[in-house]
Amino acid sequence: MATAAIFSSLRRRRSPSLEAFLAPVDLSEVALVQTLATVSAELVADFSPKVFFFQRKNSRSLIRKIEVFLVLLDYLKDSGSSGPGLPSTAVLCFKEVYLLLYRSKILLDYCAQSSKLWLLLQNHSISGHFHDLNQEISTLLDVFPLNDVILSEDIREQVELLRKQARRSRLFIDKDDESLRFRFFGFLDEFESGKAPNSEELRLFFVERLGIRDAKSCRVEIEFLEEQIVNHEGDVEPTVSVLNGFVAITRYSRFLLFGFEQENDQVGLEIGGSVKRQRKGLITQEIADTFVTVPKDFSCPISLDVMRDPVIISTGQTYDRSSIARWMEEGHCSCPKTGQMLVHNRLVPNRALRNLIMQWCTAHGVPYDPPEGTDGSVESFSAVAAPTRAAVEATRATATLLIQQLANGSQRGKTLAAREIRLLAKTGKENRAFIAEAGAIPHLRKLLSSMNPVAQENSVTAMLNLSIYDKNKSRIMDEEGCLGLIVEVLRFGHTTEARENAAATLFSLSAVHDYKKRIADEEGAVEALAGLLREGTLRGKKDAVTALFNLSTHAENCVRMIEAGAVAALIGALGNEGVAEEAAGALALIVRQPVGAEAVGKEEMAVAGLTAMMRCGTPRGKENAVAALLELCRSGGAATTERVVKAPMLAGLLQTLLFTGTKRARRKAASLARVFQRLENASLHFGELAVGYALSSNSAANRDSSFAAGDVSVPMSISVPVL
Repeated sequence: MATAAIFSSLRRRRSPSLEAFLAPVDLSEVALVQTLATVSAELVADFSPKVFFFQRKNSRSLIRKIEVFLVLLDYLKDSGSSGPGLPSTAVLCFKEVYLLLYRSKILLDYCAQSSKLWLLLQNHSISGHFHDLNQEISTLLDVFPLNDVILSEDIREQVELLRKQARRSRLFIDKDDESLRFRFFGFLDEFESGKAPNSEELRLFFVERLGIRDAKSCRVEIEFLEEQIVNHEGDVEPTVSVLNGFVAITRYSRFLLFGFEQENDQVGLEIGGSVKRQRKGLITQEIADTFVTVPKDFSCPISLDVMRDPVIISTGQTYDRSSIARWMEEGHCSCPKTGQMLVHNRLVPNRALRNLIMQWCTAHGVPYDPPEGTDGSVESFSAVAAPTRAAVEATRATATLLIQQLANGSQRGKTLAAREIRLLAKTGKENRAFIAEAGAIPHLRKLLSSMNPVAQENSVTAMLNLSIYDKNKSRIMDEEGCLGLIVEVLRFGHTTEARENAAATLFSLSAVHDYKKRIADEEGAVEALAGLLREGTLRGKKDAVTALFNLSTHAENCVRMIEAGAVAALIGALGNEGVAEEAAGALALIVRQPVGAEAVGKEEMAVAGLTAMMRCGTPRGKENAVAALLELCRSGGAATTERVVKAPMLAGLLQTLLFTGTKRARRKAASLARVFQRLENASLHFGELAVGYALSSNSAANRDSSFAAGDVSVPMSISVPVL
């Protein structure tokens, strides 16, 4: 029996639901025959006129068989032979015919609607499905009680002839189609060996043999293949990695054969055109389709990015191997998240979590670069999704064409090239590496100042995607004027999405400690981030707050953030559920410095906002809020501390945290209670609270170990979106 993969794929593509074709067990004999005749007639009417590019013989053969069924059913319906006198065996056969017609419609729809390249790649499998249907027809006709049904002589002869033909039917695979399929695989082999196929051979294959004659048709083929990758079924060949190779070859052929000018009307590249159309067709939908929220457990508490190689340390916490190893190499002896002292420095691989991360990334189309030297089931899993050399080489050749267009093409051609580089940089460190190595960044930099909204947005988003690869961060920062232009897009970008992506780019670049000061010192950068946090969309606010958080981890940026209004914006964000957690985390870092504590202390809503988070925030938000209040008291002086002490309901909130908060929140709450205990006017309110916690804790040293150990990290789950 044929697999269900093709049929399940087609049910996702405009085909009727399965329930609509369930066997009609409750219909009378007359109604059953009438229904089958109607369905058969519709199939014949729908598919007889169609021209099938592939599977022509198999499709025509199946349609002719359905036509014979239609002749039989029409005769029974018109002659009155479909009444109660119809043999029970015939009724059972007709109920099976109902399901067979459903399967036939699905398969014929598949051949009519699928892309040419996909049909070519599935040539063997689809031919097998046609053969399976022929076998089912043969079986039905063998058991159909032909002699017990009243039929005219000519109808009986047609059914008997169909029965004989069905018995003799064999699997048919078109030799010409197979020759084309082998040629397509031949292109893959050429790229695999590091050699680009001859352009005339590609033209002959795509244009002359497949009839793909323009850029739009080529794009449709690419999109269909990419859809099959997303919806990949385990029993469909070729594998995802091979499909990626074919997508890369087709994309390369598109630009090699059809250039960069023919799709301008489709992608809305006209300067001064409809911004609404541009954003809907090119920008907004792409972002909506690719932006996903990373589960917090999948993000490293140090790097804030998706973990490539999660490991467990002695405290039971999980980090990305490279991040925690760097932490230990810097001389730290405590857990960055909990502040507990490390019993030993062994790193235990968290293989279960690594597999979950890889599966989630594959399911959501999120790029995942597996660590080198993985073993066991993880290695076998990554091998399926890893790009083949053919895909890499074809993409490299495409990138070369795109960068040539960026350098020498027309304005409209450059805009299209920037969009394609943005898409290529969505996945894989290999893509990001060789795109930058081939010289894309200087040309993208020039487009940042373009008056074309689409060109500007694609260029800044391409920068964002390229910056995810660590080595490209230095290339972008070292490119003269590039940082300034990114900030200009953040401040004055033509579209909301461009400004948001510029903020996300600054967040990505600020992952390097040495760049945080440079970014903050760039004119207008912090002010623009603060403005986006105050007035942007929810996604814009998230981009801004994560960038500000990164900048706040550099001690020398504190004064700059105060002067630029970032501190006030962070305090205002405490009331926004979508960004409050990150805002509190940034404030907890800023108030470590006296100047930061003084600035926050002067803001009327600061203490109120933080205490409100302790009451209604997320567990991590409560943790960040109490940490910020503690640091505010330590650095802000007596007046600020007294102001915190007088916050309504704070005593009750601290007591609640001591029993229900995270480990870090409980430690911070106990430390804050001890600060209050030192104040004479607060001793009656907080004395018992601190004593009670002391009795339930191991020791005072453990309770405050995070601060003593230099607990400068504020755990958050933030990942750079790939757009």
